[in-house]
Amino acid sequence: MAASPASADAAPSPPPPTAAQDVPGGPAEQSETASEDRNAGPLDRLLPPVGTGRSPRKRTTSQCKSEPPLLRTSKRTIYTAGRPPWYNEHGTQSKEAFAIGLGGGSASGKTTVARMIIEALDVPWVVLLSMDSFYKVLTQQQQEQAAHNNFNFDHPDAFDFDLIISTLKKLKQGRSVQVPIYDFTTHSRKKDWKTLYGANVIIFEGIMAFADKTLLELLDMKIFVDTDSDIRLVRRLRRDIGERGRDIEGVIKQYNKFVKPAFDQYIQPTMRLADIVVPRGSGNTVAIDLIVQHVHSQLEERELSVRAALASAHQCHPLPRTLSVLKSTPQVRGMHTIIRDKETSRDEFIFYSKRLMRLLIEHALSFLPFQDCVVQTPQGQNYAGKCYAGKQITGVSILRAGETMEPALRAVCKDVRIGTILIQTNQLTGEPELHYLRLPKDISDDHVILMDCTVSTGAAAMMAVRVLLDHDVPEAKIFLLSLLMAEMGVHSVAYAFPRVRIITTAVDKRVNDLFRIIPGIGNFGDRYFGTDAVPDGSDEEEVASTG
Repeated sequence: MAASPASADAAPSPPPPTAAQDVPGGPAEQSETASEDRNAGPLDRLLPPVGTGRSPRKRTTSQCKSEPPLLRTSKRTIYTAGRPPWYNEHGTQSKEAFAIGLGGGSASGKTTVARMIIEALDVPWVVLLSMDSFYKVLTQQQQEQAAHNNFNFDHPDAFDFDLIISTLKKLKQGRSVQVPIYDFTTHSRKKDWKTLYGANVIIFEGIMAFADKTLLELLDMKIFVDTDSDIRLVRRLRRDIGERGRDIEGVIKQYNKFVKPAFDQYIQPTMRLADIVVPRGSGNTVAIDLIVQHVHSQLEERELSVRAALASAHQCHPLPRTLSVLKSTPQVRGMHTIIRDKETSRDEFIFYSKRLMRLLIEHALSFLPFQDCVVQTPQGQNYAGKCYAGKQITGVSILRAGETMEPALRAVCKDVRIGTILIQTNQLTGEPELHYLRLPKDISDDHVILMDCTVSTGAAAMMAVRVLLDHDVPEAKIFLLSLLMAEMGVHSVAYAFPRVRIITTAVDKRVNDLFRIIPGIGNFGDRYFGTDAVPDGSDEEEVASTG
C-alpha cells in the first residue's frame, strides 16, 4: 500500500480490526537511524558503551512484521493504515500522492526529520518508506565480503533502483505494493515481504534518494539533511554496535573505507538537487516549519469531494444494463416489507435478511461463467450439464454490514475464500476512508463477489471496487451485491465501472440530504447487530460503509 496512515491524536482513532487481522500498511521504517531520537545530546553521551560484558541488543530487520500499524512520535501516536478517495466520480485517478524525498549521509537524521514532518503535518495517511529496505540480494561472494566489512553498502550499485521506482510509482497511484524486509545482521532479505497501500503523503528517505534520474522525477519535493560528519560518525557507531551487533573496529573500518568516500563522491554532490537543505537536521525547526507549510498548501490543492460529486452526476439516465434486480415476487416483496418495517423485532429482521441474502447469492451465481460438461449418473448414463468455468470464487465483504452476507455465500459456495475491506466516513469531511483491507493472495485470478447490504451514493462501493482493481482484479470479474441500492449509487458505480455486474434485491429512487436511502431500511448494521444508532445522523452502513 513502512506504512500508511490515519491520525490518532486527541480524537479517537477508527475502530481497529481484530487482533488476527492484517492492515494495509505498517509502522514507519526505523532501520537507518533508529537510535537518532536518543542521540540528540552531547557527543560523549552518544558514544557506545564498550567492554561492558553485556551482549548488544540487535535489531535484525528493517521492520518487525508483527508490529502494529503505528508511528509513535514524541508527542503523539499516528495510526498508519488506510487512505481517503484517490479517484474521482469517474472512478479514475484524480490525484497522486505528494512524494517527499529525504536525502543525506548515513545517520544524518533523515528518519528523525521525517517523523518531525509527519507530526507537524497533522494529517492522516502518511507513508514513510526507507531506502534501506531495497538493498540488492547479495551473491555468496558478496555475503562473505559483507561479513568481513568489505562490501560497499554505500554505493549506488548496492540498491535495487528498479524495484524502488516501481514501488514508488504504485504508491503514488494509490496501489498496493510489496516491500522487502531487510535483515541487517545477515545482510539479506527476509522471505516475508510487507504490504503497503497508497497515501496522501509519501516520505521516501535514504542516502541515495537523489542518485537516480527517474527516481528524482517521482519526487514532488526534495530535502537534503545536512549534519556534521562527526555527529554522523558517532551516531553510526552507536547504532551499528548497539543495534546490529557489530564491533567498533569493524564499524570504523567500514566507515573509512566505504561510508566517508561514498558520501564525498555520491551523496554530498546531490545536495545541489535538493529544493531545501536542512542544516543541523532535526535541530532546525524553522526549516521543518517551512516544509510543513508548503506540503499543506499542496494538499489543499489536491482536496477532492467524491460524495458531493456523485450526488450531482449521472442522474436522470435509465438504469444500466449491468444492473440485475432479483424478481420482485410476492415472497421477495413480503420479506422486504418485514425488514423495512421499523417495528420488526431484531430476530425477525435477522431471519428474513438472511433469507434475502441467500436468494441474492443464488441469483448472483447465475452470472458466473459456466461451460458444458458431461458426468455419468449412478445408472451408468451420461448427463450433459454445466460446471463453473473460472479458477476460484472469492467473497469480499465491506465491513461491517457486508460481513453479514458471508454465511450465505459460504452456504452455497464450497471452499470460498473471504476477504474484508473496512471503509468508514470521516465525520469532518463526509468522505469515505479506507482503513483496513485483507485480501487473499492471487485474488486477481478469481471472480470476486463484493458484498454490502445497502448502497446509497456509491462512494464506498466505488472505493472497494477501486481497491480490487488496484489489486489487479479484472473489472469484468467483479460482482457487487447489495440487498438494497439507491438509483444514485447504481448510476455512480455503473458509470465509473461499466463492466462491474451490479446485483441487488431492490432499488429505491431517492437519497435524502444525509445520503440515506428513501424509503430505505434504516441503519442495517445497527438493526442486525443490535447496536445503537451512530449519532449526528451519520449512518455507518448507509453513509460510512456503503455510501
